[in-house]
Amino acid sequence: MIRKLKSGEYRLYSRKVNPKTHKRRNLGTFDTLEAAKKHEREVQYFKRH
Repeated sequence: MIRKLKSGEYRLYSRKVNPKTHKRRNLGTFDTLEAAKKHEREVQYFKRH
């Protein structure tokens, strides 16, 4: 899940909420939406291999 920050950067959050904190885990901050999408694909690949 990608959200745009007020600073203009994009942050990648985990899809599931952490049960302890009830928030999503920060998986990285990126300058462009394309970079965030690329990293999200890498994360999904890593989870299954």
